[in-house]
Amino acid sequence: MARKRLLSKSKYLNGLQCHKYLWVKLNEPDRVPQFDASTQQRFNQGHLIGEFAKKQFPDGIDIPACKFTDNLKQTEELLKKCKPLFEAGIMVGNAFSRIDILKPVGKDEWDIIEVKSSTRIKNIHIDDVSFQRYCCEQYGLKIRNCFLMTVNNEYVRESDIDTAGLLTMTKITAGVDRATNGIRQRVDSMFTTIGSEKCPDVTIGKQCNSPYECPLKEECWSFLPENNIFDMYGSKKEAFELFEQGIYSFKDIPDDFPLSGRQEIQKGCEISGKPRIDKKSIREFLDKLKYPLYYLDFETFGGAIPLFDGVRPYQQIPFQFSLHVVDDDNATARHHSFLADGTGDPRSEFLASLKKVLGNSGSIVVYSQSFEKRVLRALAAMFPEYNDWVENLNDRVIDLLAPFRAFHYYDSRQKGSASIKKVLPVLTGTSYDHLDISDGMNASLAFLDIITNSAQTEERVKIRNDLERYCALDTEGMIWIVDKLKELTKGITV
Repeated sequence: MARKRLLSKSKYLNGLQCHKYLWVKLNEPDRVPQFDASTQQRFNQGHLIGEFAKKQFPDGIDIPACKFTDNLKQTEELLKKCKPLFEAGIMVGNAFSRIDILKPVGKDEWDIIEVKSSTRIKNIHIDDVSFQRYCCEQYGLKIRNCFLMTVNNEYVRESDIDTAGLLTMTKITAGVDRATNGIRQRVDSMFTTIGSEKCPDVTIGKQCNSPYECPLKEECWSFLPENNIFDMYGSKKEAFELFEQGIYSFKDIPDDFPLSGRQEIQKGCEISGKPRIDKKSIREFLDKLKYPLYYLDFETFGGAIPLFDGVRPYQQIPFQFSLHVVDDDNATARHHSFLADGTGDPRSEFLASLKKVLGNSGSIVVYSQSFEKRVLRALAAMFPEYNDWVENLNDRVIDLLAPFRAFHYYDSRQKGSASIKKVLPVLTGTSYDHLDISDGMNASLAFLDIITNSAQTEERVKIRNDLERYCALDTEGMIWIVDKLKELTKGITV
């Protein structure tokens, strides 16, 4: 008989999502890819918030979690002291959970307080706490109530972090009660799965992306053809309906299957092998551009713990911009850039530097205008002397995303996406693949490495150079896209 492996609360959540993932993680862990940078950042944020949460319980005892058996032994001994315990380890019958905060109430009751870096309560949080309560109650502890401590995104930092203002505690006992129904059967089923010699055969489905994208998705979905139905624009409901009928490719979608206008364009481009070019609509878009053209892109960072005064949790703080200026139709672009230096709040210098290089007239071309406009308005709220200037800027913004989001231009190689990362290589043959920093998340994390002094001197120089190259490609790439659109619509008048 196979050895009965440990079922932790994280594994329990894996099992709720997919039994195949649970089996692989415990039996063939080398098949599971390493966490990407954004996932690791989420874990790091959770750890930081957890440390702040502990400050609300000054008489609490921190139990080291690094050594499993020591953690269990210390937990058993410290439960007798009836004080708040941090990272208490509870194990019963190979079901194991660590409790963020186990708080004594009354003589022989305890409250479970789970701490999350999220700003709202999610179903997975309720499931998480339900497993913790299951372990505690099987161990013999009487649990009175369950709480979730989350980040208050309305909190604004002023001087030192106010832990009570930063975190919000919500009673979730009723939700945990519902989630606990049938938990013994689910736990037993998971032990059966992980003890099996054979990996379960699980059909792909919505669970592959919920509550998080499964690390095994690439492996499990590898049988699908290039440009398959799951690249369909918009909701994936129709894609799953087709999949259940055994239809994987756009070209195999029946003519009587209802598709949206954009989805019909996708299907047509896949069958014809040619891009869709609505020259009249593209020309109408281009005619809105007024010289001089200012191609602008921001990079920002944000985290659960505001680093500066006047900042809310997860508020995006701009630290870099790239600006390419084209004065007229035949002019060579001029490039301006800003990249914050030091560890202080970069916003004031960012605004001052941007104002120096942005003229008072001409279109400001961005890709996905809601982001830049939101960042600018947040800056104006902090620095009201810039308010009128920012409003004038926002009136001049032209969104280069618009013709691609409307599928006025669409190539099947975009795979249903209108992002610049997909459009640029299709239209110009240039991609981000050669860059060490190639997306906004990695840019944000790299800059945080600089300002938190995580990076060494030589690495800091390289990071700054990589950031400059990445952000510059965003704005220069927009010039190339516009030039290509002009070329495609040459001679068209509207």
